[in-house]
Amino acid sequence: MSEVFNGNFTQQEPIPEEAIERAVEVMRSGRLHRYNTVPGEPGEVALLEEEFAGLTGAPYCLAVASGGYALGCALRAVGVGPGDPVLTNAFTLAPVPGAIAAVGGKPVLVEVTDQLTIDLDDLAAKAPQARVLMLSHMRGHICDMDALMEIARTHDLTVIEDCAHTMGAAWGGVPSGRHGAIGCYSTQTYKHMNSGEGGLIVTDDAELAARMILLSGSYMLYERHRAAPRPEVFEGLKYDTPNVSGRMDNLRAAILRPQLPTLADRVARWNALYREIEAGLAGAEGVALIERPEAESYVGSSFQFRLPGRSAPEMLDFVARAAARGVELKWFGADEPVGFTSRHDSWRYAEAQNLPRTDAVLATLLDLRLPLTFSTDDAAQIARILREEAEV
Repeated sequence: MSEVFNGNFTQQEPIPEEAIERAVEVMRSGRLHRYNTVPGEPGEVALLEEEFAGLTGAPYCLAVASGGYALGCALRAVGVGPGDPVLTNAFTLAPVPGAIAAVGGKPVLVEVTDQLTIDLDDLAAKAPQARVLMLSHMRGHICDMDALMEIARTHDLTVIEDCAHTMGAAWGGVPSGRHGAIGCYSTQTYKHMNSGEGGLIVTDDAELAARMILLSGSYMLYERHRAAPRPEVFEGLKYDTPNVSGRMDNLRAAILRPQLPTLADRVARWNALYREIEAGLAGAEGVALIERPEAESYVGSSFQFRLPGRSAPEMLDFVARAAARGVELKWFGADEPVGFTSRHDSWRYAEAQNLPRTDAVLATLLDLRLPLTFSTDDAAQIARILREEAEV
């Protein structure tokens, strides 16, 4: 009888005990709001910002309510408004074009390659159409950031990095989120630190940092921030920057702070699972794996592969056969969005665009989560099942 995998693809690890204890302390204090602190107490959010800034090497950091809010806050800070075109990957998740549409911007979608990264030739061709690029490191795949930033400099593009899937990753030794003007991260449950919902923003630019702190709803309490610009930077901005409240609270920050020191360990564990799947599928008939460039230090919290040449019915059949054996796959070529999975023609708040290369990639692209509740033996079993079904 064919083996069946019995693991749960949505079961995360428990929150660390230290984080639970800190969260309970915050709840007992009743001081959940980031600015509701006693004299001399920095608060959990301010400390988290300081510590995450240190982790990434950024001088400024802001903690916010979600990764999606982080994207919108960054767009507002760089001045994107109604009707402004913003470049972004055609292969990403809905919150990315959604953030652009939510501030009134116009998503201009850039083709992706069969390695799942933004097509740099198409980016260069479309760069004159916009002044901002929201670059999505979708599913943890990082493009050649040196080449991309050269294109950005040539065309005077401001780059905002969506690092929801690349916290702890790097290109050429530079942490993801530190190449562009602003880096945005998510701490939603399925990301690399878990607070249910949450986001973090980093930048080197003092004025952008001040704008984002004011946008997040600092109520003139910006001097209580630690990973922030000097108070005088805010003086010329505070009367003209709207409050679009989206602060992180002390409870979520308390849950996150103990997870920071163990991020590197989790990255290593994710990558061990990823490599096990990769090895198990290597050379499988009809399976195309995604190459990982030498300059890329990735976080393998999910795994993608393609089945080139298969029709839509054949893709659906493969997904169904894998599911019957306990392996949950997401297919990015479906006509209708399912759960978190959608393709560009489902984002009807964005103008329809002709993207034949992206469509060809998504038509045979499959994706699976790799939660840290899996062992390397689990990963090996998943690979065996997928290989057997691919070679039927």
